[in-house]
Amino acid sequence: MNVIYKPADEKDIPLLLVLMKEFYLIEHLPYDESVITSGLEKMFSSLVYGKVWIVMDSEMPAGYIAVTYGYSFEFHGIDALVDEFYLREQYRNKGIGKGTLKFVEDYLAGEGIKAFHLEVDHINTVAQEVYRKYGFKDHGRYLLTKWIA
Repeated sequence: MNVIYKPADEKDIPLLLVLMKEFYLIEHLPYDESVITSGLEKMFSSLVYGKVWIVMDSEMPAGYIAVTYGYSFEFHGIDALVDEFYLREQYRNKGIGKGTLKFVEDYLAGEGIKAFHLEVDHINTVAQEVYRKYGFKDHGRYLLTKWIA
């Protein structure tokens, strides 16, 4: 396999919508194409929001990873969140996920970012184990969300 991390931009929105729809279906997330399209357009309007890469196997899209930026005193300034990470089923358990996380970590380190986070469903113990093996730690906290009307 020849894995390439292609930085995504506005031209990639149609492909990202296909990949995101697949991911949202698996994760039982509400998929609203207009909301997601608007979010991608905003993301691509400025590097301040983060980056999206399409994970490619040569010329075939294998998945994508979206990283957003925040700021935290606890985590020494600008930090990053792996907001979404999806690999199509045929690309799982081949080391591509670990390689993708390493690629992102190296990129973030080059940007001077000291910490990155991700979230994983409580029932997704397989993914939790993968992330822990990679070095992610559970802080014993819950991510709580309140939607702002």
